[in-house]
Amino acid sequence: MASKKLGKSDAAAMAKSASKVIVSKGKKVAEFKPGGKASAEVVEAMLGPTGNLRAPCLKVGKTILVGFNDEVYADVFL
Repeated sequence: MASKKLGKSDAAAMAKSASKVIVSKGKKVAEFKPGGKASAEVVEAMLGPTGNLRAPCLKVGKTILVGFNDEVYADVFL
């Protein structure tokens, strides 16, 4: 069974429901505080080159983690 691809509208809905979105791309980390709004900037940061939501993507309380970075995960989970 193929996994469902999450796109732009899914990313926007996730961002709207979050108080904080942290996007990791390699060593680059960007933090957004959407405040109930899904700006184009946060949505574009959440998407990969194919236009799908970057992986991994986790929801921890009201925080959305997109991508992987050791330091970010340590801050959130420890």
